[in-house]
Amino acid sequence: MEEGEIEVDSIQPIGFPDITPELARASGFLGLIDLLKVAKHGKGENIYLIRFHYVPPRGKSSGRRKSR
Repeated sequence: MEEGEIEVDSIQPIGFPDITPELARASGFLGLIDLLKVAKHGKGENIYLIRFHYVPPRGKSSGRRKSR
């Protein structure tokens, strides 16, 4: 990962019924099984949906070139 920061937008407690295939794909996984392989740790009693975004360092572009 390049320089920059991760900024947390929200942290929300959720339950297993809230973990859907749609949520898995929106989170960058191929599907529910792939998400659970990565995300489940320990007993899995507490589940949180954490939304975040990348903030590039000040004074640097996001890597996109401007069209002319």
